[in-house]
This record gives sequence, structure tokens and C-alpha cells, in this order.
Amino acid sequence: MTCEQWSYEAMSAFDKVVASSDGFRTRQGQSEMAKHISEKFSSVDLGEHQSPHQAIAVIQAGTGVGKSAAYASTMITLALAKKTRLVISTATVALQEQLMTKDLPALAKTLPTPFVFALAKGRGRYVCKLKLERFVGLDGQAMSEEFNDLFEQDLESPPFNMDFHKKRNNDTEVSQDRRMKLYDAMAGALSIGQWDGDRDSLAEQPLSSDWSAVAAERHSCTARHCPRYKECSYYTARSSLVQADVIVANHDLVLSSLGMKALPDLNNCLVVFDEGHHLPAVALAQFSNTMDLSNLRWLDKLPKTLAQVSEKIGMALIQDVQTLSQQLKNNLGDVARLLMDRLPEGTQRYDAIQRFKNGVLPDDLQPPLNLIHGLAKGISVALEALGAELKLRAKEDPTQAVNLALLYAQLGQLAPRLNQILSTSSLWLTHGEQPLAKWFSSDTRTGLVVLAAHACPIAPGDLLRHHLWGHVRGALITSASLMSCGSFDYFLEESGLSVNEAVSTLSVSSPFDYSTQGRLTVVLTNAAPKDVTSYTNEMVDILCDDLSKITHGALVLFTSRIQMQVAVERLPDSIIEKILVQGQMSRTRLLAAHTARIEAGLPSVIFGMQSFGEGLDLPGKMCETVFITKLPFSPPSDPVEEARGEWLKSLGRDPFSELVVPATGMKLLQWTGRAIRTEEDIAQVICYDRRLIEQRYGRQMIKGLPPYALYRRIGHDLVKQD
Repeated sequence: MTCEQWSYEAMSAFDKVVASSDGFRTRQGQSEMAKHISEKFSSVDLGEHQSPHQAIAVIQAGTGVGKSAAYASTMITLALAKKTRLVISTATVALQEQLMTKDLPALAKTLPTPFVFALAKGRGRYVCKLKLERFVGLDGQAMSEEFNDLFEQDLESPPFNMDFHKKRNNDTEVSQDRRMKLYDAMAGALSIGQWDGDRDSLAEQPLSSDWSAVAAERHSCTARHCPRYKECSYYTARSSLVQADVIVANHDLVLSSLGMKALPDLNNCLVVFDEGHHLPAVALAQFSNTMDLSNLRWLDKLPKTLAQVSEKIGMALIQDVQTLSQQLKNNLGDVARLLMDRLPEGTQRYDAIQRFKNGVLPDDLQPPLNLIHGLAKGISVALEALGAELKLRAKEDPTQAVNLALLYAQLGQLAPRLNQILSTSSLWLTHGEQPLAKWFSSDTRTGLVVLAAHACPIAPGDLLRHHLWGHVRGALITSASLMSCGSFDYFLEESGLSVNEAVSTLSVSSPFDYSTQGRLTVVLTNAAPKDVTSYTNEMVDILCDDLSKITHGALVLFTSRIQMQVAVERLPDSIIEKILVQGQMSRTRLLAAHTARIEAGLPSVIFGMQSFGEGLDLPGKMCETVFITKLPFSPPSDPVEEARGEWLKSLGRDPFSELVVPATGMKLLQWTGRAIRTEEDIAQVICYDRRLIEQRYGRQMIKGLPPYALYRRIGHDLVKQD
């Protein structure tokens, strides 16, 4: 088939899908999006080619466009026609569920060519049957030892002098009894086919500490050499992906699986990154590293574990692991003490974040860090050699596979912590043209001083350009918020696509008539937002007055927990009963309570932090007003943002205009997007931050928002802005 024929087929499929939809309406933006996709991806060359044609489409589709129908109908048709597969990657579980339970089943009934779809999850979402059997099959005494070894919280005394101690409420016997009952129930459900081993399909979600002990993980898995391989929950789920034409995944999984064959090769399939504005942040998270400098008891157990495993298989260790482990622990302790000495004096000195300017470490940290990296590398070599031998013997003698797999799992419990030390120390010792963000944190919320070292690259675009875009042949990136201040420039730079010749951009408008359906009002307070105390007090007073007039649903978005707490404490009794506060219950329960109140004809107001400013769908009476208490600038203390700003300043550039303003503009677009969700909605956005219309950068942000009718308010006087 020619490119024109493929494009025609894709558009024909789209036309059929929208024509068969209930309440069919022609949406110009949706058609424009489908046409762009059909044309751009029909010419993509997949697989082995001398000079393959690549296409990367960046499409902002406003709320209500119906972007999933536009891209799924066309991209699935193109993938099937090209005899390849489509990977749809999302940032949230909510969108995954929508695709798996609603959008894709509907498309499967409508598209002329049948297709199979499946959900891809990370290995850690599935149970390891071998680990589970180890627990439920042990006798009482051995069980106790095993639990002590795996679940013991590091109960050592604080490694540094503290003026206070908090009582630890940890009843080991009760915990073990609870875990035993949990594991027995899980094993029983597995044995009779009532559970598929997927954590998300459990009726009640287990505690992370309980789940981690029985979760499948790469470091403790012998894969095909495991005696439970054929009935493994993870590999069973993965085998279903082989049969799937469409695979739904998430950004974390796609980036972490590059080169690991967990998903189709990106040079031989089509990819959609929905909620694509999250990609830069996910990239930074994937390539950041942290090492714990406080809880080091595992290093005392490491030599014993390696010695026991090596003795059982009759293999001599190639390193003096006992000495290496002790020296590693000593040097980690030395670094911890040096870092603690750098914390500011005062009563709160144990709760702090300290960043190293320009990523340059003090001279006294270099020697112990060099030793830490070398010692960890030596232990890692011994660990890898032992693991490789276990795998080899399991392959050569399947009758010993169970015992060998259990021994391998013991080593696997140590590998992640050792890798964290290796990776973080390596980054801390790295000094290149572009600095890394390097910092350490101290936290006492557990009652002990928890000290950790962190490192993170500062340019997500470089990471994505190197690790992702060089492997992709055909990728669509879409979201309702890819533009900022009316331009794609910020997103293209952040995502590593600013100089990529294969990139095309398109913005398709929402079908909503924002000028008549909505209103954006900026309240002019007397106090400047930078005068935090005065501004917060004045803003809360005005907010309380506005909330007293709410008759249906509303959402109040705060930029800090302190700001939200002040508002909660100042609410009069007449209003407090209307309020549902994020954190007082789970997000699911909170939204259910809000819905129930609205359906009962009662007013209901959600108080939320920044995470409630995105992905919340509250149409109609569920949310008739969105209150924005302050422009959503990122916290000035974020170490990665600080490091990026510092680096740009060193180059003579302005981090505020290049990073802060566009990032805030993009977030503001998401926040205001909570107001109008359907073509019938009538809603308003009220922002109490006068900088939105008084400052040049605020007016830039407005350019990137939907065309609301714009007003300013002084006291009770409302004036329309030109």
C-alpha cells in the first residue's frame, strides 16, 4: 500500500468511529487531529531501513476534543495496516482504566479489522509465587527467623545525638501474625484461581512493606530457570502482550524498559504518549538516584548471606566481602557525619535539605566517596559472579532449580541497595560541562534521623533525546496542556525535541465556547502575594466570603499545605461542614463523598493541593467554581530547579523567564481546565493572585489559557478586562 492509501484507511476508520458514537457531533478539532495523525504516520518507516523516515507529532488537544478517539482509531488502523503494534503510554492509572474499560472495547466493536489489546505493568505489580510459597510453607521456628530477617525495620539507635526520641509503635509479633494471615489468604486464592497474582486485583491493597517481601523483582528472578516460571503471574501477563496488537502502558514503564524487551522495540512499532506533558518529569525521576546513609544494618548481614550461598553451592567468593562490607559501612558513616556537620544550627536542624552549589562537592567528601564507590563495586562483582553461577547451575540441573532460585532471591534482596550506592556515588563524583543537582536530606518523621544523598540530572530534554527519541520511529505526544504562554517552545525544549527535524506541532481548539460558558476573575488584594503572611490572611478572608455563596460544587486549589491549613483553621462553622480536605481521606473516598453531597442537593467544596489541579473530572454541578489561591509557582527550595536556575544564570540566561514562567503557565492551564468539562457547563475561575493581570509574565500566562471572559475584582466591584 502507498502512504496515501494508508492515510485514507486511517481517516476512514476515524469517520466510522465518530459516526457510530452515541450523540455524534462533528468536532473540528478532533477531525484536524485525526487528519494530522493519518498524514504524518502513514509515511513512517519501521524496522530495518537504510535511512528510515521518522515522525514525531506534538498535538495539544483542548478539553472536550475527544483526543483518545482521534488517535486510537487512526493509530490502531495504521499499526494493523503496517503489520506492527501500537503502544499507548499514559501518566495516570485513571486514563489507563478509561482506555482499557471504555475506549478500546468500544473501538474493538467498531473498527473493521479486529484487534487485541492488553495492559502492561511493571514486574513489581505481580507476586512471586516462589517467595510466597517460602513463607506459607515454613514451620513455625524457621518462619520466625525468616520474618525477622526480611521485615525487621532498622531499629538501631539514631546514628547521631538527638534531643528527642519518639516511641516506636512496632509490635513484631502482631505484624508477623498479620502478614502470615495475608500470605495464607493470597496463596489460597492463587491455588484455586480466585486471584491472578496482580496486586491491583486484590480486594484490599496490602501495605508496601508486606507486598515488597513477596513481589516479583528483576534482581531476585531467575526467569526461565525458575521452577515456577510456567505459572509465574508476571510472565503469564507478559505472554499476553505478545498476542496484543495494542499495549497500554505508562511513561515510567516505557522509559525503564528501554532495551530490555519488556515492550515492543520502539523502532518497530507506533507509540502514543498521552498526558505527554509528564514526560520530562518522568525522565528526571528515572535517571535520579538516592542512597540511604542511615539504615546500614543490611551491610552487617551481607557477608553472612553471601558466605552461606557460596558455601551451599561450593563456590569460593572472589572477594573478601566481610572486609569490604565493613569498610563500606564505615565510609558511609564518615560521609553521613560530614554531611550532618553541614546542617544549620537550631532546633529544627535535623529536618533539612542542603544542596551543593554548582554540583561541586567539598574536598573532604571526595576521599570517602571514592572509597565508597570502589568498595561497592568490589562487592557488586562478587554478588554478580555468585548470581551468574546460580543461574548457570539451575540451567544445567533443573532438579535443583527450586533451591537455587531461593538462593538467588536472597542475593536479589541485597542488589538494589548496593546498586543505589554505586549509582549515587558515581553521580556525586561526576563533574561535567553541565552540572548535576546534588543534595542531601535529613528527616526525623520516623523518630530517627534518616539521612540520604541524592543526585539528579538537570536537563530532561538531554535524557529523552539520548535515551528515547533516537529509538522511536513514529510517536504521537498529546495532552490538553503542552503549550505555555501560547507557545510549544517550552515543552519542545524540556522534552528534547526542539531541534528534531521529524517533529510537527499542532494545536486543536476545544469545542467549548469559553467566552460564554466561563469567566476568569482576578481578585486584586491589597497585600502583595510575596508578603506571604499578610497575603494569606487577606486571601483567606475573601475566600471564606466567596465560599459562603457556593450552592453546588467547587474546588479550591492551594500551593502549599501551610496555606491550606490556615484556610481550614479560619473557616467559620457555617462553611466548615461543606469542606472536604485532601489528605483527610483517600482521593477515591473524598470524590465519592463530594459526588454524594452534590447528588443530595447539598453544597460541597474540595480543598486540594497541586495534584488535584490535574486529572480531576467534575462536570456540571460537581464543580461550578475553581478557586486558585495563588499562582502555582514551583517551591523555590526544589533542589533540581535550583540547580537548573543556577546553571542558566552561569550562562548569562534568565531562569525565571525560561523555566519558571512557562512551567507555571502550563500548570495554570491544567488548573483552569478543571472548570469547564462539557459543552453544557457554565463555570468560573477565581484567582486571588493579582500578578496574573498586573505583571507582564502573568499576562503571558493568560495568552496560553482558553479564551475566558476576563474580569478583575476590587472588593465587590467587578470590571471586565479588554
